[in-house]
Amino acid sequence: MTLIWVVPLAGVAAILFAFWLAWDVLRRDTGTDEMRRIADMILEGANAFLNRQYRTIAIMAAVTALALGVIVGVLDDDAEVGVLTSVSFIVGAVASGIAGLVGMYISVRSNVRAAAAAQRNLKEAVTVALRGGAVSGFLVTALSLIGVSAIYAVYSNLLGNGVEDTPFLIVGFGFGASFVALFAQLGGGIYTKAADIGADLVGKLEAGLDEDDPRNAAVIADLVGDNVGDCAGRGADLFESMSAENIGAMILGVAIFQATGNIEWVVFPLVLRSFGIFATMGGLLIVPFVTTGDEKDAMQPLNKGYYTAVGLSVGFLALTTWVMMDDSWVWFFGCGLIGLATGIAFVFITQYYTSGSWRPVKEIAEASRTGPATNIITGTAVGLETTAMTAIAVGTALVASFLLGSHSPVADLPNVGEFSAGIFGTAVATMGMLMTAAYILAMDTFGPITDNAGGINTMAGAPDEAREITDKLDTVGNTTKALTKGYAVGSAALAAFLLFSAYLNRVKEELGIPLHEQIPIDLSKVEVFVGALLGVMLVFLFSSLAIRAVSSAGAEIIREVRRQFAADPGIMAGTVRPDYARAVDITTRAALRQMIAPGLLVILMPVAVGLIFRYIPGLGGDEIGGAGWQAVAGLLMVGTIGGVILATFFNNGGGAWDNAKKYIEAGYLRDESGAVIGKGSDAHMAAVVGDTVGDPFKDTAGPSLHVLVKLLSTITLVLAPLFIS
Repeated sequence: MTLIWVVPLAGVAAILFAFWLAWDVLRRDTGTDEMRRIADMILEGANAFLNRQYRTIAIMAAVTALALGVIVGVLDDDAEVGVLTSVSFIVGAVASGIAGLVGMYISVRSNVRAAAAAQRNLKEAVTVALRGGAVSGFLVTALSLIGVSAIYAVYSNLLGNGVEDTPFLIVGFGFGASFVALFAQLGGGIYTKAADIGADLVGKLEAGLDEDDPRNAAVIADLVGDNVGDCAGRGADLFESMSAENIGAMILGVAIFQATGNIEWVVFPLVLRSFGIFATMGGLLIVPFVTTGDEKDAMQPLNKGYYTAVGLSVGFLALTTWVMMDDSWVWFFGCGLIGLATGIAFVFITQYYTSGSWRPVKEIAEASRTGPATNIITGTAVGLETTAMTAIAVGTALVASFLLGSHSPVADLPNVGEFSAGIFGTAVATMGMLMTAAYILAMDTFGPITDNAGGINTMAGAPDEAREITDKLDTVGNTTKALTKGYAVGSAALAAFLLFSAYLNRVKEELGIPLHEQIPIDLSKVEVFVGALLGVMLVFLFSSLAIRAVSSAGAEIIREVRRQFAADPGIMAGTVRPDYARAVDITTRAALRQMIAPGLLVILMPVAVGLIFRYIPGLGGDEIGGAGWQAVAGLLMVGTIGGVILATFFNNGGGAWDNAKKYIEAGYLRDESGAVIGKGSDAHMAAVVGDTVGDPFKDTAGPSLHVLVKLLSTITLVLAPLFIS
């Protein structure tokens, strides 16, 4: 294996690079004493929330790990398999938790430094915010790569498991990562949007306060929410994305390994991910050199860094496929290019629908002239419209990569065939798209860092020039956060087919069917149709519970802010500080209480469907394995498709509403005489209402659906034997 050495090298390099970035950010100026005091309150609130949240998750994860080990051990009639699966689950869960915590910690330490940098110039503020976000991006990527490769090495070498068996044993790692990511993203999303709604509806609409006004009791809770939702939650989200998709691609590589005896087909995803880390380093390092400080659009230097990372990825992709795939390399190189192009397509799609430079956001802003009803109607229409381009982009990528893979020379081997080679082609496309994941995560964390920086400058009374810079960066941050969600849902959509195929391979292994053979899933069978129906229902019911949780938690913080205003008139007069800590505590307790039900629904639903249909007499006919695994296949296949489409609607619709409000606040909306329609106008108030409606869409339900679709895949991969008669 000529390139496997790059895996540990890339893991170590990513960690060292992240430490260097952290050192570079943390050595910078932290501003005034008042700025540091505000930043400390945000850090304290974020730590309090995450400590409570991860204690809750740890208890549930421990119970799940024990149950998983027992169930798998009994099903396989092998206690060792049960223990190995349980251990891999725990390792994945712990690594996912660390990924989320690290992302939050560095972003909170970066915000005050970005605020201080904004008092000097735009270039330094961009550098600080992006490098602060990149610490999370590289550590999350390194933890995923090291975690999957290390547990694979231990299970396959030290414990003597075969190359073809090991990928199936380590699916517990992906399940553990998905388990923690779901609750981290869901709990953080509920928290951040409950606090945001409380701050906006009472502070802006009722009291007429500006964004981040220190008299608003919910303002610290809101700034904390940016970190626990967009940093900790997204870090865990992309960690489990990379881990689950890596393991799924390795499982698909087993079919070709069995025919060729070449282990490089199994470890190829790890090698490609490793080279993606080096490509991303190049993209990140170039940003300060292409930032002049006087850009009208601060998004441009970030885009240049991203395209640099993509260009370097193309070169590394060519090298990896050429060395590892013999005479099939050109075909799979093409598959990887399709994945990279799909990532670029989602960048363009997301920017088009969520940036104020394009028609959709302007259309929503124009609709705000006639009130909140037309704003909401137009925003809903824009969100629904975005699903078309998502479906077309994903469908094109899957068909093209499948065709390239199925026509590669390896498809001519007797025990591979066009189907297995084509499926592996889609896996290569998915891994190609994920090569730039660290840069995308850096841009995502850039958003909450700049948002917090703006809040700190406002509360600390910084000069107007500094606030203008952070406002500009905050608008860009809204786009980068939306962009990351689009990228995440795009990779989830590509991975959906990959992981569904991995589930079928798991079933084939249990039933003794050769992996290169196809087993069709027939929607005309009642068990498959009903499973599919329940899968789509799960997506909508989960979204309902998540959005309702935001409403319920938001109501509690609204009542608290109103109470403080009424109890002490000195707050509005500016002579008394609100009780920020109480608002943070109320939001924390409400968010953690509300995250349990939707999370358990996702975990228990596929298990219930598989067991019920397994034991219903008269279903499944004479087919091997019965009806249970087929019903779960329907739930997994169609539920995943529904989750991807609905997440696209939530993410882009919510992002468009948010930037329509920012578009008006920036003074771009004008009346017939050319006068600015800005803050405090009826149109602005309508846009605030629309933004509030979109908040739980884009920051709670949408991101949580990314995790849901992959959690469905990992839990069914692990428990597939449970559904087979």
